[in-house]
Amino acid sequence: MPASSRTVERIGHRGAPRELPENTLEGFARALERGADAVELDVHATSDGVCVVHHDAAIARALDPSCIGRPIAEISWGDLQRIELAPDVRVPSLEAVLRLLAGRATVYVEVKAPKIERLVAAAIAASTASCAVHSFDHDAIARLARLAPSIPRGILFDEAPKDVLLSMQHTGARDVWPHWQLVTEPLVRAVHEAGGRVLPWTVNAPAVAERLIALGADGICSDDLRLVFPR
Repeated sequence: MPASSRTVERIGHRGAPRELPENTLEGFARALERGADAVELDVHATSDGVCVVHHDAAIARALDPSCIGRPIAEISWGDLQRIELAPDVRVPSLEAVLRLLAGRATVYVEVKAPKIERLVAAAIAASTASCAVHSFDHDAIARLARLAPSIPRGILFDEAPKDVLLSMQHTGARDVWPHWQLVTEPLVRAVHEAGGRVLPWTVNAPAVAERLIALGADGICSDDLRLVFPR
């Protein structure tokens, strides 16, 4: 299908990290302002079982240096809320992010921590937001297929997949998330013929975005949507 006749999804990678702290309510709100159709985010869980949105397993930035490096899995939700990443900016719960984005953007939830699939599925089930899940841990996505088969699924690749169709079959994945350098015409064709979609990450150059769209990418995940989708 010609690029001009397709709708290519504009995906804010962790919100709008070139402008505001990544994976925060403030950053996701800015991504909406920049025209995002969707956002991509990362989830972990606190010691008391609250799904929270943060990239690393431990606190990566904080106003109080003593908080940096503390594992999220060892912090209660109440204590986590007392940690400021920036002035008045905190790690949000997945519930709060879904509430912000419901009816406004699709939410692509990357499962980062082990053994949190049930918590993720429950948070999504309790929301009205349009969601999908994905992970580098393809077994986690296969488990989510059994736990919550109605949630669309995706698989991440940072190396060329040995057999993308086999990986899709193993997980029931609809979405294939390759690093943008891995995207080729044969890969896109194979995924499309299997009924899937190709969502490259992380694309921050207009020329790269144009090439990927010409190859048939279904979405572009970017740190700065202003670069690849000027308005």
